[in-house]
Amino acid sequence: MWMIKPPTEHPKESQYRPVLESLIPRDPMSRFNLQRSSPKDEFPNLDRNHTTMGRILNLHMYTRQFNRATESGVIFDDIIRPGLEDLGQSTGTKAVGCLAGDAQSYILFCDFFDRIIESYHGYKVTSNAVQESDFNYDNLKGGDDFDQAYALSCEVTAARSIEDYCFPTHCSRGERRQLLTLAKTVLEQLGEDLPGKLYSIDELSHESEDRRVVMESPPLSLIKIGVARDWPDARALWLSKDGTLAIWVNMEDHLKLVSYRSDACLQEAFKSICVNVQKLETLYKKLRHPFIWKPHLGWVVSSPAEVGTGLKASVTVRLLNVAENKGLDDILDRLRLQMEATSCPGIYKISNLQTIGFNEVELTQLVVDGVKLLIRMEKRLENNGGIDDLVPAQK
Repeated sequence: MWMIKPPTEHPKESQYRPVLESLIPRDPMSRFNLQRSSPKDEFPNLDRNHTTMGRILNLHMYTRQFNRATESGVIFDDIIRPGLEDLGQSTGTKAVGCLAGDAQSYILFCDFFDRIIESYHGYKVTSNAVQESDFNYDNLKGGDDFDQAYALSCEVTAARSIEDYCFPTHCSRGERRQLLTLAKTVLEQLGEDLPGKLYSIDELSHESEDRRVVMESPPLSLIKIGVARDWPDARALWLSKDGTLAIWVNMEDHLKLVSYRSDACLQEAFKSICVNVQKLETLYKKLRHPFIWKPHLGWVVSSPAEVGTGLKASVTVRLLNVAENKGLDDILDRLRLQMEATSCPGIYKISNLQTIGFNEVELTQLVVDGVKLLIRMEKRLENNGGIDDLVPAQK
């Protein structure tokens, strides 16, 4: 009979083992006692789900993510819940169908988020890639010369998230209030160069002479994605006195800058965003709460549909004939743009779909060039002409 010799016991090892084991970080998932069945039993029904998440997610991927949790307690079901509440549409604007609960979500659930980003943006995330930024608005060519008979207005937005805080779908009341306190400090300093005023959501529930924004209840879009908890606690809107800039606090993201112009001068709207997002970045850094940035993802925000630059540039355009063209989807795909119907017939909002893989100037340039081309097409079609020679050969 073979005798197995017991392992040698070392007194010091026995003495210090508990100490060494206590230094090993605990798996966050071990802190929970979630009453859940197997991944197969918990897998959601995605039959009528038209989001990017619904197309990407399968049982194998769900099983791999099932027992993971970030340090702040975000589990995979939290990530995909927005896409289960809002199933998206089979036609029209693409819905991404998922939101990160914190910055660590993009790391822990990277095999899911990387595929979402690749499918939504057409951009493959790699570890050696670096997302570039360019806030030099002088590099933008055009944007101030749209045909006013077609281009009606424009808007540029930029989202940012603050280091060390969970994102709106997962943050606590305390975190949200701390973020508002930080924003008050920063916006007061921003007001030295650009005078403005901060309004709580309660103040926005009634009309006022010094602003035109009224918000009586949370928008349905916020309710569906789960960021309207404890409404209206610690949400606010800062408005510049000259009307060139608005900054939302604790809505879809920690901060969202919006520059809207009724004259469709995209160049000036872009300039306002570039100047003020850099000022905010400097002010937050001074408070030791920088914006979240990762080399391979760029500016990290809650939605994978906006990572990279966090920037969306849009122009509202009258396109009665182009909208009816059978090749429109292919044209938009080649221009890297998306087209969203408004409440007015024949009026559409044209914006960049991709936010990663290009810098801020390049993305805005895509919108400028694309809108000009679509207006040229509209004029041709009005005169019963063809547009085949105007369609780009490729992306």
